[in-house]
Amino acid sequence: MTAEDVSKGIAEGRYLLVDVREQHEVAAEAYPNAVVVPLSSFDPAQIPDPQGKQVVFACRSGKRSVTASLAAQAAGLAYDQHLAGGILGWKASGLPTKPGS
Repeated sequence: MTAEDVSKGIAEGRYLLVDVREQHEVAAEAYPNAVVVPLSSFDPAQIPDPQGKQVVFACRSGKRSVTASLAAQAAGLAYDQHLAGGILGWKASGLPTKPGS
């Protein structure tokens, strides 16, 4: 999914963005409104209930988000979407980030 599509879907309440980057990466720079479930200890059960929203995985460049999506699907969850280009693509599209937490 493109950064623009994901940003719009978040704003409209249609998507739950799940950032699978590691804590030190999130501490440096974060997506607004994302939940963090690091890939190094990834457990699909740690993803909050999306409450009807579509889960979209995100990372730095778009590779780890695919891995997380496949792991979630292997666990029986229908989470097959990811942010193409990761946070690099997000910023290249002119979308805002926030200071890490």
